[in-house]
Amino acid sequence: MSGGGPTKIGLLAGWGRYPIVVAQALRSQGHRVYCLAIKDHADTALRELCDDWQPQGIAKLGAAIRYFHRHRVTQATMAGKFHKTLIFRKYHWLKHLPDWKFLLTFYPHWITQTKDRTDDTLLGTIVSAFAQEGIDFAPATDYAPELLVSQGNLTKRTPTSAQWKDIQFGWRLAKELGRVDVGQSVAVKGQAVLAVEAVEGTDECIRRAGQLCPAGGFTVVKVAKPQQDMRFDVPTIGVGTIQTLAEAGASTLAIEAGKTIVLDQDEVIRAADQYRLAIVAVDEQHLG
Repeated sequence: MSGGGPTKIGLLAGWGRYPIVVAQALRSQGHRVYCLAIKDHADTALRELCDDWQPQGIAKLGAAIRYFHRHRVTQATMAGKFHKTLIFRKYHWLKHLPDWKFLLTFYPHWITQTKDRTDDTLLGTIVSAFAQEGIDFAPATDYAPELLVSQGNLTKRTPTSAQWKDIQFGWRLAKELGRVDVGQSVAVKGQAVLAVEAVEGTDECIRRAGQLCPAGGFTVVKVAKPQQDMRFDVPTIGVGTIQTLAEAGASTLAIEAGKTIVLDQDEVIRAADQYRLAIVAVDEQHLG
């Protein structure tokens, strides 16, 4: 994807540093970047990295499509987290005043409830809505493949034999959570489950594990879903994840090689070494 000539690329930007890294990668490749920055999510630093930048309400689907049409954007990518917990706040959608396109698109999810509201379903519906209007989304990692972690130990510390057992145990559970689209992460110790990730996200899952296991020393396993669509909801860690692990008392983090994004990898490894955390990137073949 990144090997072609310069072109216009749309960026649908959510929360976190990931959209910034993607915008930088697109610019370095000579692409012109047209950014829809989701309100209450996207970092305003994106304004300086994009050829055009427009804040966009999360329920303004029609306006988002018109923005890309106006700038003749037919290729786009999505990066950053969308805080799903917001949808459970009282009158949240009224605050964002959904436009007609959004209401028509998500009528089966919100009104008749004939379709579920899992991450894959909702994000897949958004991508399909853009595709119907001639705007095709590609994985952001097509433009920044170096963000996907390679297999092996990342840190000075390596998992102990007991922690490897927890990794193997947690891997199976995390994959099953992903298969049913509940979450991507699980915290375990002594082959017992401490916490699983759901709508709250990985950081809150880690914090809950720390509260339930004040002795610390637990392992967190974060994987891609078996049916992972690399266009959205790809497992991601950064320096903030390491700080959360350290504060909660975790000792080990296992992530899936080739399918996990590590933002600012050098800084992540430095922070993990400072906190004496072990980070290992594994896959099914090397898990044993």
